[in-house]
Amino acid sequence: MSKSDPIEKALNRVGELRHQAPSRTTTDEIRQFLGHRSNLVAAKAAKLAAELRGTELIPDLVASFQRFMSNPTQTDRRCAAVTEIVKTLYEFDYVEPDIYLSGLHHVQLEGSFGPPVDTAATLRGTSAQGLLRTGYPDAMVEVLPLLVDPEPAARIGAVRAFTVNGGSAGVLVLRLKALTGDPEPEVLVECFCGLLSAAPEHSINFVSAYMEADDSSTSDAAIWALGQSRLKSGFDRLREKWDRTAARSMRKTLLGAMAASRIEEANQFLYSMIAAGENGSDAGDAFEALSAYKSPDSITRAIQEMSRTCRAESH
Repeated sequence: MSKSDPIEKALNRVGELRHQAPSRTTTDEIRQFLGHRSNLVAAKAAKLAAELRGTELIPDLVASFQRFMSNPTQTDRRCAAVTEIVKTLYEFDYVEPDIYLSGLHHVQLEGSFGPPVDTAATLRGTSAQGLLRTGYPDAMVEVLPLLVDPEPAARIGAVRAFTVNGGSAGVLVLRLKALTGDPEPEVLVECFCGLLSAAPEHSINFVSAYMEADDSSTSDAAIWALGQSRLKSGFDRLREKWDRTAARSMRKTLLGAMAASRIEEANQFLYSMIAAGENGSDAGDAFEALSAYKSPDSITRAIQEMSRTCRAESH
């Protein structure tokens, strides 16, 4: 697009509004951009509305969604506008079910270098999260099929919906999803994380058992979920697994999950491993794991402080 292109100008203006103090004028401009013919402009305006917490724009967001959904394959390539609008409405705690129902059932196949690609998967997943929040009487019935949607992004959205807004019934649904499995490791990680978030005490044993799965993608999913849970009990299970694991690839995954937890017990365990340096590969892997979250200098300082503390306690 050239600098004189009206769509580029509109996109640039929305970007400029992000750096301005919220005001009635700002809101009016965002409202105009939500009505823009370009789905990219409307998507960017919807995202800005969310950032500015412009809940007064809800009617405009709804109108924009309905306009783009009237002929989406022509007006909203890759579902850019409607997906961002639904994300914003969800953040605004919008509880009218019609938009979420529409998004939940939308499939949009678009051409690619290979077979047609469904570009509405994220829209379906986000709509599932919104619908379960509305109190719509058949919300769970509507969302449940999304757990076997062909697209991973849609399945992940369904898992998140049952995690956050599914209550005790949602926890049972997540257990069933874990028991039946999923070909995409990211979906399993999300499922395990959901269980550890929604019902940690009742799920810690259930998720930990999957570390023993013969399929490495399943065991890795459980390991990463335990780390990402940031639960002390999750670290304890990772540590137990570490103590009885010989394979370096599995040990390296365990260290990465411990570092991902970012809890103090995990950090201290990794620092001590680096400081001891008894097993060069373990020490190196521990340093690499921590480096994903901390600078090398901060790791060095922490180890030095640990050494000083140990020397002081020994005297």
